This record gives sequence, C-alpha cells and structure tokens, in this order.
Amino acid sequence: MKRIALLAIALLIAGTACAQAVYREQRRTLFELLPVRSSDIVFLGNSITDGCEWDELFDNRHIKNRGICSDRTTDVLGRLDPIIEGHPKRLFLMIGINDLAGGATPEEVVANIARIIDRFQNESRWTRIFIQSILPVNGRDFDAYKSHYAHADRIVPTNELLQALCAERGITYIDVWSALADDEGLLDKRYTNDGLHLLGEGYLVWRDVLKPYVK
Repeated sequence: MKRIALLAIALLIAGTACAQAVYREQRRTLFELLPVRSSDIVFLGNSITDGCEWDELFDNRHIKNRGICSDRTTDVLGRLDPIIEGHPKRLFLMIGINDLAGGATPEEVVANIARIIDRFQNESRWTRIFIQSILPVNGRDFDAYKSHYAHADRIVPTNELLQALCAERGITYIDVWSALADDEGLLDKRYTNDGLHLLGEGYLVWRDVLKPYVK
C-alpha cells in the first residue's frame, strides 16, 4: 500500500513538471513572436509576474508581460533577445526566488541578474532598468512550496546584494518586499493563498509601490 502511495506521488510530481514544461514552452515561443517596441514597458520574471494582467492593472496598453512560470535567472538570460531587440522604454525585473529554492546562493542569483543588466546596458542603453526585490514567502501558514520556504532565509541577503548592485550600476532598486511582508518577515497571508503567489489584493499593493516608476 505504501509503495502504491509513493508511486502515485511520484506520478503526480512528474505530471506537474511535465505540465509546467509544456506551459513554459508555450509562453516562450509566443514571446519570441510578439513584438516589443521602444514605447513599451516590459515586466519580466517568473510565475509571480506571469500571474498578473499588468496592462489592465495600470490601465496602460504599452505594458507587456514577459513573465513565465518556474523561470530562473538562467532561463531569463536565455530569452532576452526578443526583448532587447525591441529596445523597450522601461524594464521591470523580478527574478530569483526559484533559483534560491533550487539551492543557489544569493551571490549566484545576483551574478546572473548582473549579466541581465549588462546585456541591456550594452545593447539597449536607453532602456530604464528597475530591479525589484524578491518577495517574501510564507511557510508558517502554507506548505505547498516546501523548497521555497526551506531557503527563505536567503531572500533578504539576496535583496541586500541586489540593492548594492543597483547602486553600483546606477539603476533603480525597488523594495516590494517590505510592502508585502508581515511583522515576522513572511508573505502576509492576506495577500496569498499558497505562501508564494499573490492574490488580487497583493497585486494591488505591488502596483501601488510601482506607480511612481511606471508613470
């Protein structure tokens, strides 16, 4: 009986991973075909970015969502060409939580984000870059993303390194973490139903943090 249960869990995990891979390829290949223009504002990241209708949230048709579920910094590096070639007006980047969940160090995450910045500063120098902090997670009230919660202590050190990197490169760092964290430094349960991703109210809080930079 125990063996059957373990097999069922393994099949469920494999099925979820397969579905994610299919979805990610769908998004990536679509983004390769959709144009980015010099008047556009690009939101780039993983599922947390992917999960929002940014153009509607800001009532701005120039906003393009380029978030893909499960992406890490290396995935973003591999799909930059269509974005850079469009020379967007602004770039809002949030990436790194999946790297940390996979065991990457804060230094490794920030090194890859520096490479993303390098490409824009070298190949699309008029794009204004905004680096957003990695958001908190909540493993106290939720247990759906155990690997993310297990490495939650790396989030704040990563954000501190990101802030230092932005100061060094002369670009804007945006602290979204503080707006969504509760008194214990966890993702406020008012804004999530799984401890990692955001509910609508969470996106409204995020939007309000970004308003001065988007407009």
